Amino acid sequence: MDKKKAWELLKEYNKEPFHIKHAQTVALCMRYFAEQLGYKDEADYWEVVGMLHDLDFGMYPEEHCTKVREILKENGYDDKFIYSVACHGYGLCSELEPKHEMEKILFATDELTGLIGACALMRPSKSTKDMELKSLKKKFKDKSFAAGCSRDVIKQGAEMLGYELDKLLGDTLLAMQTCEDDINNEAYYEN
Repeated sequence: MDKKKAWELLKEYNKEPFHIKHAQTVALCMRYFAEQLGYKDEADYWEVVGMLHDLDFGMYPEEHCTKVREILKENGYDDKFIYSVACHGYGLCSELEPKHEMEKILFATDELTGLIGACALMRPSKSTKDMELKSLKKKFKDKSFAAGCSRDVIKQGAEMLGYELDKLLGDTLLAMQTCEDDINNEAYYEN
């Protein structure tokens, strides 16, 4: 997988810094999970799927998970890759069901990384590095906090993976803590 090419494609279709940072966050978390779950040889693939999962959202929010299939096809991505990207919207804006463990991780962590990021912004440090699981769980239970992050999707993702919710929350928090410096490095994919 050519990460630099994927990054350029992402930036062609996404101009908002928030969307670009979200893509980088999900990408690096996906890489972390690939390495932790025994898919180290596929880590670049997992990372690029994570990077491009919301490729169409900035320009085509009403066609999210549909328009991306066309864009990726035009840019030479194969059907397997396109399926992996498009299925993260299962039940919301895609009829494609996550099947592979990687697809289930993406489904489960997409919303969750947003929630964790929002929690970090509320901390004096603005960082995940000093965040504890109990703080995240408290914010998870507060439905008015980061209300756009669907707790139901996060719970459904944990169920898909056969994880207890605490495991998914803790593992994703650890992924973001581990990757935070690279996530905050705007030039990470530029070099």
